[in-house]
Amino acid sequence: MKKSLFYSLALAAVAVTGCRKIEMDGEKEVIIVTQPGTGTTGQTITLSGRINADTVLRKANTYILKGLVYMVGNHTMTVEAGTTIKGSFSGSDVAALIITRGSKLVAVGTPTEPIIFTSAATNPSSGDWGGIVLLGKAPINTSFNGIAGLYQVEGGVDNANGDGLAGSGDAVAPTPIADDNSGTLQYVRIEYAGYAFQPDKELNSLTMAAVGSGTTIDHIQVTYAKDDAYEWFGGTVNCKYLISYKTQDDDFDTDNGFSGNVQFGLVLRDSLIADISTSEAFESDNNASGTTATPKTSAVFSNITAIGPRATLANTGNTLFRAGAQIRRNSSISIFNSIIMGWPQGILIDASTGSPTDLNINDSTLRIRNTTLAGNTVNMKYSVSSSAATGSTDASILSWFQSSYYNNDILTNSSDAKLIQPFNYTSPDPTPFAGSNGNQKILNGASFTDPKLASSFFTTVTFRGAIAPAGTESTWWKGWTKFGAN
Repeated sequence: MKKSLFYSLALAAVAVTGCRKIEMDGEKEVIIVTQPGTGTTGQTITLSGRINADTVLRKANTYILKGLVYMVGNHTMTVEAGTTIKGSFSGSDVAALIITRGSKLVAVGTPTEPIIFTSAATNPSSGDWGGIVLLGKAPINTSFNGIAGLYQVEGGVDNANGDGLAGSGDAVAPTPIADDNSGTLQYVRIEYAGYAFQPDKELNSLTMAAVGSGTTIDHIQVTYAKDDAYEWFGGTVNCKYLISYKTQDDDFDTDNGFSGNVQFGLVLRDSLIADISTSEAFESDNNASGTTATPKTSAVFSNITAIGPRATLANTGNTLFRAGAQIRRNSSISIFNSIIMGWPQGILIDASTGSPTDLNINDSTLRIRNTTLAGNTVNMKYSVSSSAATGSTDASILSWFQSSYYNNDILTNSSDAKLIQPFNYTSPDPTPFAGSNGNQKILNGASFTDPKLASSFFTTVTFRGAIAPAGTESTWWKGWTKFGAN
């Protein structure tokens, strides 16, 4: 063993300058000790291997992720507001940042100084690097090596140290911890990420596996995601103010017992960009086989604006687009106070695999309320169960959605929703017109009386969708974000 020289990296630490790489038993430790306003600034610093020390990334420097970079040993990576971190790509040596169980990523940007995770390429494009993977100890309905509650995250990031495992049941986490804390991400942009390690085993721009409710995630923009923008595998984390811009596959993908809450989410698609696996704003499974495994996927989404590829009913765009929401494989997610517009299918209740998904409608664990469908070619679609005849049909699913109790509505054209510029790909504006110029159901048709919205996490508002016509909730998506050509 080599003797290591260690510097404390707490934010209040004394000023020390420079960068040091230390080899310990084959593990690379990168310890950044540059303090603001002192010493050399403007350095380009490469992060690689397993980082087994508290680490601070300073905004004066540029950081390059080389290969799979793991934060391990219950340590914290703290990223200053305004910092840029770039992922490199060289053949199969894809870059990604993995925060292992017990460790934390504290990346707190501001509206004027967001933290940017992006590509190191001169001419960046979708899929240049892998993305961010958060691994926690919260409940998940999977098993690994015979251990119930343990999950090997997809994307090929696991190793001999078990750095790609999430959940509980082993020595790292004997029992699940629902309020586990994987850190804080606020005012963060994640650009050009996503990597197909194998079919159906991809890295997403932001992967959250068994992430607990002690974690704070809000004001995140994912742009040009190669696979999914956000994917939750189990866990209980709550998220607010999420943007997905020009994703290739799915925007909000929920699996394996995710039971957190999400409010204020904006989806903006490009009619030319879709995935061979077919693309949706929402894709939700209980698990890959649609079994009754618990905990069950039961996430609650409210105030989502999901703008699809079709500005008008005559537009076709990429034929690989499927639906605004595909709820399948025994999922029990719920969607409230939202707008789903411009999709080939608005909502697809897919019962074709596993326990029939429509049974979750029958027992009211799957709910869609106070939601507007606009300009979708087909509004509601049902895929028949292959395992049991439930009696559901396209007509019965449509009737359920249109029941007066749920207060949903259907608009023939996207323009009927009266949003300002929802299909402008370079300068989008999904804000609803206000007053008498607006759609009154969208302006005033939200409700938070459903027991699923009883959590103090939810902000009670009057409008449907992610954006208010005026006031604080009309501007949350501006300033720290970036739209337009890549």
